[in-house]
Amino acid sequence: MKKILIKLVRGYQRFISPALPKSCRYYPTCSQYMIDAVTARGVFLGLIQGTARILRCNPFVRGGVDPVGDHFTIFRNPHPEDYTDEIVARYIQGKKEK
Repeated sequence: MKKILIKLVRGYQRFISPALPKSCRYYPTCSQYMIDAVTARGVFLGLIQGTARILRCNPFVRGGVDPVGDHFTIFRNPHPEDYTDEIVARYIQGKKEK
């Protein structure tokens, strides 16, 4: 089930997302966040966490860096000002290694 969900999101990223205007206010994008959440938490909790992130992505938020945290939550991780460049670089580097 996990692989099917990830393939569906990858299909969205490859075929649908390029046709839409760039609108995600967060890094990683909401679709990548969904994949990360499902990978880290499993289908049920990952789907809840990813859906909560999509619902948070709206014109009234500032956005910024919001990776999947170490613990399950439907709320946003610490505010982007709480992240240092080193943490962001480490997160990006970790994603490249996978």
